Parts: sequence; structure tokens; C-alpha cells
Amino acid sequence: MEDEEMEKKVHQYLQRKGFRVAGLALLEDRTRLSAATTTTTTASSSSHSLSDAALSRSENDPARYYDGYSKLRTWAYSYLDHYKHELLRILYPLFFHCFMDLVAEGHTQEACSFFHTFREDHEHSRDLKKLESILSPLHLEQMEVARSLRQNKFRIKLCEVYSYELLLQYLHKTQALVVLGIINERIDFQVSPGQSPLIIDDSDAVVLIGTSKDLTKQINQKEVHWGILEDSLEERMEKAISDSDKTEIESKDADTEDNKARNCFVQRSSEGGKQGGSHKKIKKDKFVGTTGKNMKSETSMVSIAPRVKPELTLPMTSVEVEQSILEDLRNRAQLNSLSLPSFNHYMWNSACSQGENGPSQIERVSTSDEARKSCTLFQGHSGPVYSAMFSPIGDFLLSSSADSTIRLWNTKLNANLVCYKGHNYPVWDVQFSPVGHYFASASHDRTARIWSMDKIQPLRIMAGHLSDVDCVQWHVNCNYIATGSSDKTVRLWDVQTGECIRMFIGHRSMVLSLAMSPDGRYMASGDEDGTIMMWDISSGRCVSPLVGHNSCVWSLAYSCEGALLASGSADCTVKLWDVASSTNRLRMLKALPTKSTPVYTLQFSRRNLLFAAGAPSLGS
Repeated sequence: MEDEEMEKKVHQYLQRKGFRVAGLALLEDRTRLSAATTTTTTASSSSHSLSDAALSRSENDPARYYDGYSKLRTWAYSYLDHYKHELLRILYPLFFHCFMDLVAEGHTQEACSFFHTFREDHEHSRDLKKLESILSPLHLEQMEVARSLRQNKFRIKLCEVYSYELLLQYLHKTQALVVLGIINERIDFQVSPGQSPLIIDDSDAVVLIGTSKDLTKQINQKEVHWGILEDSLEERMEKAISDSDKTEIESKDADTEDNKARNCFVQRSSEGGKQGGSHKKIKKDKFVGTTGKNMKSETSMVSIAPRVKPELTLPMTSVEVEQSILEDLRNRAQLNSLSLPSFNHYMWNSACSQGENGPSQIERVSTSDEARKSCTLFQGHSGPVYSAMFSPIGDFLLSSSADSTIRLWNTKLNANLVCYKGHNYPVWDVQFSPVGHYFASASHDRTARIWSMDKIQPLRIMAGHLSDVDCVQWHVNCNYIATGSSDKTVRLWDVQTGECIRMFIGHRSMVLSLAMSPDGRYMASGDEDGTIMMWDISSGRCVSPLVGHNSCVWSLAYSCEGALLASGSADCTVKLWDVASSTNRLRMLKALPTKSTPVYTLQFSRRNLLFAAGAPSLGS
């Protein structure tokens, strides 16, 4: 009688919450169970209660774990893409507990076979190495982390009600008692239709990515050295400019004093002419002094940043490159909210960009010396090219493609030098480090990887995101990289250890673009909804959201002194933001619309000129 009342209350609850499919499944099971007359009625009804499911699951048959997980995995991967992303979230908790239960029941050989068969599904998890070391029930009891994880429930948030109903319908239809028992005992579903709110401390937003709020706080408490490299090239160049300006000013002041002394011995008639020349010279000296002052104020934001030592071996810089950088710094424009940058926008013809053999080619804009050619084609990829980037001095070009490879090109020889293979799926983004030589890639395989030009294998693999890694960005001191993902999070990784040291949570859609401030303290991220978020790297908290775009933010770039942030969007605009006046009053300074061209990429030059590029939309 009590069971009937309980089933009735459960059915009413499901109807009130709108779980119609689950309610119908419950009624069908109740009808089937009441009509059964065999002694297996008790065993069958146990699949509908939490405690009885555990008893049914504990039958000493290790093959049931393999079959249950394998069938659910096949079903989830074969479903529609709209629901597949949410259905796949259940696989890791199920994998974890199936392995743990096999070990706890003494099936160590079957547990090892199960682990190695399905571990590829969960390469993003940091717990795999710990799980692999568990070889007996005794190890299970001795490992405090494994014991606590096994005792606590996994929390999974689903934004689609129908995804949860599909899962229940599958479990009841297949009578997967092992899977059903684990779900009832070890997994807590939270079904919330729609997207999570834009609140940084909202626990629901954390649950969305399958990570507890406490773990996120624990990660964000790790130490981060966010400053710039000590004795960096640009710092040395700026110091040389400053010293040169001071010497020049002192020399001119000495000349002025000498002129004044000589003028004392000249007649008044000639003094008038001399004074006119002296007046002109003083005006020129004032101009030089102002220039020196501008250079000092321009670099003040960067100069107060702490200096850190590099964790990577940095490449040597040639004298010619140093001279080129020195010239650029001497001619750098100082930008602020009252002095906005010069802006150049390049529009690419989509017919030209695809070339003759499809979109698997790279093209480079020609210079005036290449009058015969409209562009230079780099051919080699066997699939669409998703990203391309020049090295800091322009002598090399990197490209990433749907063919899962990264290619290095020599821009002087117009030839492919190396094909880097390591990713298993399309590579969405590739970025050179600020010093060149090293580069980072982001892929559909949910990993980011760090490479060097002289090695064909990656130096580090950053695994932890639960979906595509869509973009990657180097920190200015080259000791960290940031990654943005379709799981709506941004992570900061230590390049030396490959460990995640910051997790930034707050976006409501996939993160498509990243940018680091020149002093290394702040980071900007843009998402698919058009929202830009400013993050404090040291604390891991959001400083302020920047709202103004109404479509994807494809690209972000800081000005050289860090006073301005530029954003390029699919809404065919470039927007300039004041990010230096006050961290609590970030504001948009100007919107620069194109006619009908989405802005795919932005870049400030060393002279603080802003360049943008994009391809016109269809029908424009």
C-alpha cells in the first residue's frame, strides 16, 4: 500500500514538473509489474527504487558494467547534435563509478580492461592517472581522494528538459539496471530550462561544466605571477629611447646656455636677431621634452607591473630585428580615451580567398614589389583552414586546418617547412608566443597544446575542457596560456607543468576570442552572444562585462599601452573601449561600422595602428 502511494506521489510530481515521458514510462512499468505473476516481480520492481537498484546492480557479473556503459555510450554519440552535448555529460560519472565498483568487487582484471577500453572518452579528466593507479580494493580504501569522490554525488545540470526525458526513456526501455542504479545513487541531475544567469558566483553556472564550486575556488587560489618578463626586448628598447631622449635634452640645454653666454658679447641690434633664433630653439626643446614625457606616461602602466623570470628558453633576437623594433617604438602613437587610433580595415573577396582548389589554401597580401601577383598562395592542407598567424617579426606563418594538422610556412621562400601532427580532430586556432619560436593550438578534441618550431611533437597537452577549445592566447610573459571553450569557460594554464591554475566562469555561450593586457594583469574574453568580459587574472574574478555587440565577438586586441580595447564582431562593427580610466566604469568610446563585412580579426601594430580584416557577408 505504501508503495502505491509513493508511486502516485512520484507520478504527480513528474506531471507537475512537465516530465510527461517519464510519467508515462512510470505508468507503463507499474502496469507491467502488476500483471506479472512470476517470482521475478520483486526483482523487476526493484529497478524503480533507489535502494533496490543498488541490490540489483551488486550481482557479481562484471560484464554487466561493460555492456551497460558501452550501450549508453553508443546511444549518446548517435543522437542528434542538439541533445548529444548534454547526454555525453553522463559518461564520465558513469565511467568513474563502473570502474570503482569493479575494483571494489574484486574484479581487478575486468576493471583494467574496462578502463583502457574507454579512457579515450575522458582524456580531459585530471583523475585518470589517479584511477589508473587503483589496482585492488585496498588501494581504493587507502586513496582519500577516490574514497571521497565515490561517496559524494556528481552533479550534472541539463538545460534541456527533453534531454533528461530522453535519458529516462532509454534507461527504462533497455532495462539497464547497472546504469540505472549508479544514476540513482551517485548522480544528481538538475534540470533548468534555458541558459544559466550571468552571475560569476552562481553555483548553477559551475555545475553546468561538471565542476564543483569548491574545486573552482581551490583552483583559483593557486599562485599566478601575472607580470611581464624581466629584461624584455621592448623594455630594453624603451629604456634606450628614454635615455637617448634625456641625453638629447641635456645636450640641447647645454647648447642653449652657451648661446646665452655668447649673446652677452653681441650688440643689441644683433641681439634681436639672436633672440629670435633662441626663441625658435626653445620652442623646439619644449617639443622634444613633451615627446619624452609622452613616452614615459605611455609606458607607465606597463612599467609598474612586476617582473617575472621566463619558464621557457627564449630565442635570441638579431640586431636587425632590434633596430626595427626600436624604430617602431620611437614612432609609437600614444592612445587614450581622447586620442583614438588610426584604423585600417581590409576586406577579402571570398572568391579569391578560396582559390582554385577550394578553401584549403592560405593567401598572403602582396606588397608593392609584387605587382604581378594579387596574392601569394600557400598550398598543402587537405581541409578548410581555420586560423593563420604570422610570427612576431613576420618571417614565418602558422596555419591550422580541419585536417587536424598545423603547418609552418616560410614567408621568404613561400614554402611549407613543417607539418605538425598531434591533434585528432580539427584545429580551430593557433597562436605564436610573443617571442616567437613557441606556439599554442586549440582543437575540437577538447585540448590545447604547446609546440616549438624545432620539434614535431607537442611539448605540453592541456586537457580539462568539457567541449571544443575554440581559441587560445599567450600571456605576455610567455609563462601561461589562456583557452576559451564551447563549455562556456576560460582557463589559464601553466606552460611548465601543464596544470590549470585559473578557471573563469560567467559566459552564457561559447568563448570565441581572448586578449591579454600589456601588463599581464587583465584578460578580455568575447563570446557568441556578443558579450565581452574583463577578468582580473590574479583573483580569477570578473572586473566588468562590456555589452554592446549583438553577435559573435570574433576578435579582441589591446592597444600597446593597455588604455584601449578593440573588439571585432559578426555584427559588422569594430568597437573601441576605454579600459584604463577606472575598472568600475569601463565604457565604449566609439563604434566603427563596416558596410556589410563581419570583422574576423583585429591587431594593433607596434606603432599603435589598428588593423582589421574580414570577408563580406553573402549577398552584400
